[in-house]
Amino acid sequence: MSYSDESFLSSVERMFDRAAELVGISDDLQHKIKICNATYTVRFGVRLRNRLYTFTGYRSVHSEHREPVKGGIRYSPHADQDEVEALASLMTFKCALVEAPFGGSKGALVIDPAQWEPHELEKITRRFTQELAKRDLISPAQNVPAPDMGTGEREMSWMADEYKRLYPNDLNTWACVTGKPVSKGGIRGRVEATGRGIQFALQEAFRHPKDIEWAGLSGELAGKKIVVQGLGNVGYHAAQFLSQEDDAIIIGVMERDGAVVDQSGIDIDGLHHHIHSSGGVKGYKGYTSDTHSVLTMDCDIFIPAAMEGVVTVENAAQIQANIIIEAANGPITFGANEMLRKRQCLIIPDLYANAGGVTVSYFEWVKNIGHIRFGRMQRRQHERQTKDMILAIEEMVGAKFPEARLAKIIEGPSELDLVRSGLDDVMREGYQVMSEKWNRDARIPDLRTAAMMIAIERIQDSYSSLGI
Repeated sequence: MSYSDESFLSSVERMFDRAAELVGISDDLQHKIKICNATYTVRFGVRLRNRLYTFTGYRSVHSEHREPVKGGIRYSPHADQDEVEALASLMTFKCALVEAPFGGSKGALVIDPAQWEPHELEKITRRFTQELAKRDLISPAQNVPAPDMGTGEREMSWMADEYKRLYPNDLNTWACVTGKPVSKGGIRGRVEATGRGIQFALQEAFRHPKDIEWAGLSGELAGKKIVVQGLGNVGYHAAQFLSQEDDAIIIGVMERDGAVVDQSGIDIDGLHHHIHSSGGVKGYKGYTSDTHSVLTMDCDIFIPAAMEGVVTVENAAQIQANIIIEAANGPITFGANEMLRKRQCLIIPDLYANAGGVTVSYFEWVKNIGHIRFGRMQRRQHERQTKDMILAIEEMVGAKFPEARLAKIIEGPSELDLVRSGLDDVMREGYQVMSEKWNRDARIPDLRTAAMMIAIERIQDSYSSLGI
């Protein structure tokens, strides 16, 4: 198979093979870690619009070295078994890399959500949930879905409610899925989690000047020019945080119906509102129908945040970005990765970069199992303790603490504060172990290989403890 026609699954497996060879594990264990344990195909009928429609769904379990297994469910007319298995394997490696205690899973329903009314989607989703539950493919202890492309809080709420109907005596039913609304057992910060993780990942990368200099850049994140492909949930939050909190400049945004370019910086909130009100970017200031010119424009950082297979051997040579951070799963094919690395483009891999979603999903699952909101027990105690400390300082120095800072310092951490703090810690540590491994071993060509090697080593250790 040539690089130009490699499938998503093939691309993931090539990357795995390289890393496994460097780790030096046996061929039989390599094969065990690489393959999916099981892929289930379900077909079910739903009566809608005075006729019976048959839908096809998938749920792939890649590895059960840790349980429950974890992974999103996407609604897409283009979903197939290969895609679901590739995404499930990535989830296994991703969880191992950031030390989330899950195995990898993924699901999909072959459907175009835009073709159905909300009440119809709810009926379809509830039937899909029933089919998954029959096979233990949704369960707080065994298999925990989450949102993905085409799904969100609404769909997760329907799934959780249907599961609760099926198992009314299970105390932990709300932990059967993550990504739920806060009112249904969700956690604050989950919607923004993957985009926030992208921000934290870039912040940490710029704390490693050696890596940044390898890519031909220097200095801080502020002022860096960024192009974003896909202004959905992940792309929007990443662009919003980077531009508003880190003073980066979003100079290009690509969407399905065109692109927007503004070298002085795009108003991300304004563009996001325009997309939601008009259905696309067309008509916004700086609009162009030539998305290829935006994909290949001169920038410091490129954030592919849409689908897999965006950067291929056909266009990789034209990409001018110094850094690419994979907000989507598999946006760079194996062949394109080889080409970009040779010209010293720093690729921050999906395995690490978009792990914010599963990290905060883990926090939500822990919250549901524990039946208590983060911060509930310690927030006011922290507030009282800090007040006492401030009073002691004021007595010692004979001066009042500055009022402008007092309220912020005294206030105890909210659930959102704790979620962001935990996510920041995970993203910092994840980058540090990748970078250290890459820079320490001359055999390792890039961060992607280093990340995969770390994941394989941890899965190997887990299998060893199971006697495999």
